[in-house]
Amino acid sequence: MSTGSSASAPATPRRILIIAGFAGSLLNFRGPLLRALKARGHEVHAVAPGLGAGSPEAVELRAMGITPHDVPMNRTGLSPRGDLKLLFTLARLMRGLRPDVVMGYTVKPVIWGLLAGWLARVPRRIALITGLGLAFNEEGGTKQRLLKALVSGLYRTALRRADVVIFQNQDDLALFRQAGILGPGTQTRVVNGSGVDMTHFARVPVPDGPMSFVLVGRMIASKGVRDFAEAARVARQSHPHAAFHLVGGLDSNPNSVSEAEIGAWQADGILTWHGQIADVRPLMRQSHVVVLPSYYREGVPRSLLEALALGRPVITTDMPGCRETIDNGRNGVLVPPRNPIALAHAMQTLLSLPRETVLEMSEASHQLAQQRFDVAKVNRRMIATIEGNHP
Repeated sequence: MSTGSSASAPATPRRILIIAGFAGSLLNFRGPLLRALKARGHEVHAVAPGLGAGSPEAVELRAMGITPHDVPMNRTGLSPRGDLKLLFTLARLMRGLRPDVVMGYTVKPVIWGLLAGWLARVPRRIALITGLGLAFNEEGGTKQRLLKALVSGLYRTALRRADVVIFQNQDDLALFRQAGILGPGTQTRVVNGSGVDMTHFARVPVPDGPMSFVLVGRMIASKGVRDFAEAARVARQSHPHAAFHLVGGLDSNPNSVSEAEIGAWQADGILTWHGQIADVRPLMRQSHVVVLPSYYREGVPRSLLEALALGRPVITTDMPGCRETIDNGRNGVLVPPRNPIALAHAMQTLLSLPRETVLEMSEASHQLAQQRFDVAKVNRRMIATIEGNHP
């Protein structure tokens, strides 16, 4: 598998600390980056909850030459006591390790990781903003506004202690600037999502047979799971042979869709739920179209990047992060968020297309992945930033 970088080894190896919100993401989303950093001679440490000595993730990281560190962190809850404990645990770890660089990604690792790095006097502190999530949702009442104000304030405090803030789309960078979250002198970079391993997700032909649609993601409402189910119900009325698949596990998020609700969709014959699976490639290969009707503020959704690499047309929402995966309609369809009728219409449009057009969209998806989202290209820019070189 590609390490994601072909650059020559750096003159001065560094000790680098990468902080994640959950252990699995270090391998699923940052594996190529960690391997590339290690291949360039750096000493790499990975920090996340769930990295105890016997955990599968810790074992795999050690096999890669990465040193894992387990820390207490509840990625979805707000707990002043728990978050302060995390802050001081991270600061103590950094004082002991004395890293040259620390980089956090997702909300809590960015906020508490950067503040801990500042307290521990880590020379280079980097934030990777992988989407803004529900905290920056423009809808909602007083509780939502308070949450947004709280998270914005914490980000403002932490990011003004960052040397560089990396964003995965221009929309998030613009929002942070407009909201005054970034300091006037803060350096910023924009990369094309997390990238996708073009070898691991090698292109395969679009299958024959009745068209099938798949949504891959956590079973939370803001990923558009309910909209997908309703759109499937509508689309099946005119195209009863179409198939619809959900892939992903239940989530502790309060926004989660319940197992009973998914079971009802299955009982009605609307869709098939496959739950959490270790390797999504077989199901994505068997599908014709990958769908993500998210109204969650994504960085650039991983499932859509994988779809592009595999050569699958996509249907997604006109939202930050999601819209980056559509190339002027050549490889898929953008729909308004929270609009299952528009989503159903997009499905029906693709169901009505001749196969030749679907194959042209497949080619356009694969070309977009090669041009913009190849993990080797993304990681070259990431590594240049981590090492302090101009990308």
